Amino acid sequence: MELLIASGNPKKLAEIELYLEGTGVVVLSPAAIGGIPEVVEDGQSFAANAEKKAVSAATASGLMTLADDSGLEVDHLGGAPGVHSARFAGVHGDDEANNQRLLADLAEVADAERGARFFCALALARPDGEIVARFEGTARGRILCERRGTRDFGYDPYFLFSEEGFPQTGRTFAELNASEKSAVSHRGRALAALREHLLALRQEA
Repeated sequence: MELLIASGNPKKLAEIELYLEGTGVVVLSPAAIGGIPEVVEDGQSFAANAEKKAVSAATASGLMTLADDSGLEVDHLGGAPGVHSARFAGVHGDDEANNQRLLADLAEVADAERGARFFCALALARPDGEIVARFEGTARGRILCERRGTRDFGYDPYFLFSEEGFPQTGRTFAELNASEKSAVSHRGRALAALREHLLALRQEA
């Protein structure tokens, strides 16, 4: 089965391709099919944005399509930045500005009250636009006052993974290599559920 990924982000594409190895799925990037329409991500939830992107790309391409929407939810900020994570400081994709705003908003907040989670929603759409499956994943942690790690991506240098029972606990996402992060990340957990779903479909076929 060919599966179009409704994202041009190379890191996301690589992670998805890694998770789907051995499932019989051929992962296609938007570039491989000449591009997909731009989508305004104006949903009020990660799931709504993921579904909107999946439906748009699926109907435009005539291919099964997977889309995701993900971001950071900080307890003290009432779940912000949430769906606005990529444009928290106003400009989409400006990681440094987003991080500086986050630090400013939490400047007077004690360490124990800086809890947060990353959230990922995946949506799988058929070529006719019907959503046939949804998956979610979360990862708990807290926001540091200073960056740690060199694998800079979004809020990763400030997100200290804190779930107990994992070797990754006590390190920021920017201190983990790709495989270490994928094993516990919000997107990795959602992709693991997707992988199990696809393998089950393959066995039923």
